[in-house]
Amino acid sequence: MSAAARREQVLDVATEIVAEQGFQSVSIQAVATRAGVTRPIVYTHFGSLEGLLEEVIKREMSRAREQVNQTRVPALADGDPVELLLESLGRFLAAVKEHPATWRLVLTPPEGAPESLHKRIVRGRARVLRSLTEAVAPGSLPGDLSEDPELTARILSAMADEYARLVLSDARRFPPERLLEHARWWLTRIVA
Repeated sequence: MSAAARREQVLDVATEIVAEQGFQSVSIQAVATRAGVTRPIVYTHFGSLEGLLEEVIKREMSRAREQVNQTRVPALADGDPVELLLESLGRFLAAVKEHPATWRLVLTPPEGAPESLHKRIVRGRARVLRSLTEAVAPGSLPGDLSEDPELTARILSAMADEYARLVLSDARRFPPERLLEHARWWLTRIVA
């Protein structure tokens, strides 16, 4: 295995442990054992446990940012607002379902999560809210909904985050299709 592939394997294992048991359960020995490597290999790639955890956070937050960028809501004035919002939400829920470890870190940070994770989450949410606020600017939605785009963006973001948590907690009971049907029902009443 190449050094780059081994590094990714170790990051994958560390991410699995975080997702299953939280940050407090990650140790160099636990990662090495599960990855089938020696402790010196882990140290060679990351220097320390803190270095390993920072790389897990950096990688997973980068993945989340890339996925969110692919779900960005276009200006709602450019089409049917309900359909544009649903398309964006559908892409987001698909990303959550396909990458649950990443989104568990973002949406339900485990106990003992480093402060750097919380700071990255706050910055990421701020970017999402700015983008949504621009999308629902005055005139983009019928009626008075777009008169306070900041609040409208916050409501839409909270709704998407809650739907995503439902997918993470019980995807059989709350599949994206069911959540999108509910979102359509809700949005058609609000944006009428």
